[in-house]
Amino acid sequence: MSEDNKNKNREWNISTRVTQLGRDPFKHFGFINTPTYRGSTVLFPTVEKLETLDQAYTYGTKGTPTTRALEEAWTKLSNAHDTVLVPSGLAAIDLALLTATRAGAHILVTDSVYQPTRSFCDTILKKFGVSVEYYDPLMGKNIADIIRPETTAILVESPGSQSMEIQDVPEISEVARNHDICVILDNTWATPLFYPPHDRGADIAIEAGTKYLSGHSDILIGLVSANQKWSKRLRSTFNSFAIGASPDDASLALRGLRTMALRLRTQEKAGIEIARWFKKQNEVAQVLHPALPDHPGHDLWKRDYLGSSGVFSVIFKPVEKKSLDAFIDSLQLFGIGFSWGGFESLVLPFDCQSYRTATQWRTVGPAVRFSIGLEDVDDLKEDLRLGLNYLSL
Repeated sequence: MSEDNKNKNREWNISTRVTQLGRDPFKHFGFINTPTYRGSTVLFPTVEKLETLDQAYTYGTKGTPTTRALEEAWTKLSNAHDTVLVPSGLAAIDLALLTATRAGAHILVTDSVYQPTRSFCDTILKKFGVSVEYYDPLMGKNIADIIRPETTAILVESPGSQSMEIQDVPEISEVARNHDICVILDNTWATPLFYPPHDRGADIAIEAGTKYLSGHSDILIGLVSANQKWSKRLRSTFNSFAIGASPDDASLALRGLRTMALRLRTQEKAGIEIARWFKKQNEVAQVLHPALPDHPGHDLWKRDYLGSSGVFSVIFKPVEKKSLDAFIDSLQLFGIGFSWGGFESLVLPFDCQSYRTATQWRTVGPAVRFSIGLEDVDDLKEDLRLGLNYLSL
C-alpha cells in the first residue's frame, strides 16, 4: 500500500512504527526497502528549475531520497520538526552546538558529558570565543543560578555515558525556556524509543546512530533532530557545512531501524539481568544502572523513561590494575572497545577523575562500563564468572 493511502492519523505502537517509517514501496517500483541513491550532481529539466531550485533534490550535499527517508522516519519517531544526518555521533554534537551558539556566547555543559564533546568545547568553541562552563549533572532547576545574560545553550547528556547520572531534563528545559536558551540533549543511551526527547523539553536532540540504530557496529552515522523553533537554524547550519552522511550508511541505518525495537527490548532485559547478577558478586562494590531501585537517579528514570538500554557501569572493590586487566583480557564474549549498542557485548575500563571539573569522581575501586549485546545471558554470566577469578589473585 502506498504511504499516500495509509491512515496517517493512526497511532501505531513503536514496534510497528520502526518497520513502517521511512519507506514507500510503490514510489520505488514496489521494492520494500528504499533504494540507495548515490550521487553528487542532480540534473534540472530547465534553466528556470535550476534558477529557482524548484525540485525536491538539487545537489548531493543537500540529501538524496535515501537520506531523506531516514530523516523523515527519525523526525516522526522523535516527534520533531526536522532531522539532519551527519557522518558520526560526535559530528552530530558539534553541529548542534554550532547551531545554538555564537562568538562571545556562554554555554553550559554537563560535567558527565562524553569526553570527545568536552574536547570540542575546550578547543574549537573556545577558539571562536565561546565561554564553556561545566555544571553538576544533578543540578536540576538550580541551573538557573549559573545562567548568564549571554548563555545560549545548555547541553544535557542523560544518563552520563560512563557515570550514569540521570538528569532532570524537563526541569532544566523549563528553566531554559524562561531564559530563551536552547536545550541540547545527547539521547544516545535511550534513543527516542525509550526517551522521547522533544516531548521531554529538548529543543535539539542528538543520537549516535552508530550505536543502537545501526545495531551491527558497521557504520558511523549521527542524527540531529530539532523542534519547530530550532529546525530552520539547524538545517541552515547543516547546509553551510555540507557534512551529510553517505547514502550507503543511511541505507544500512534504515535496515537497522526495522529491528531496533526488538533489539533494544532484548538488550534491556539482558542488561538488567546481568546488572542484578553483578550486584551479588563479592568483587563488586556498586552497580550503576538507572533501572535498579538503588540507583541515585532511579526515580527520575522511572518517571521519564520508557525503558533502559543495555549499557551500565560497575564499580569494583579495590584491586590492582594488573588483576583488573587480567579479568577484562580473559573475557571471551566481551570485546574491548569504544561505542555500544551492537550485537556483540563490549567492556571498557574508565576513570572520569582526570577530566571532570565541576564535580569529583571518587570510587572505592576501578570502574568498568559494560554494553550487553545479543548473546545468551547464561553464557555471558559464565564468561564473567570465570573472569572474576582473576580479581581474587
